[in-house]
Amino acid sequence: MCMGIRRLAGAAVTAAALVVGISGCTAGAPDVDPVVVDVAELQGTTVEVPLNSTLVIVTELSDVDSYTADIDDPAIAEFARGAKTGEVSYRPVLTPKQVGESEVTLSNEDTGSQDVEFTLEVTPIAVG
Repeated sequence: MCMGIRRLAGAAVTAAALVVGISGCTAGAPDVDPVVVDVAELQGTTVEVPLNSTLVIVTELSDVDSYTADIDDPAIAEFARGAKTGEVSYRPVLTPKQVGESEVTLSNEDTGSQDVEFTLEVTPIAVG
């Protein structure tokens, strides 16, 4: 009986060490806060976003799902359109893919308002 408990305890310690070891090996870049900018403030600007962050674009809640983006160099970043799901709205987001720079044009399909053009500069990974 005592031998079974020791084996079980030994197995638990081994499993815990394995989980800690694996999580240490797969840990990526540190989490950093997203860069949040109102769509009205983007025109003609350069927005710096660390590679391990995102650019969240603040829009009117009624327009959250009507923006599209044209990214001149799609190797630099990808665009996720905003969405409405019941009571929850998700804002449009640009997610960096590699360090570099690209021109971005945002268009609002619903309002037909003037396009918003800005430069996205993806910088190296930020620490904390």
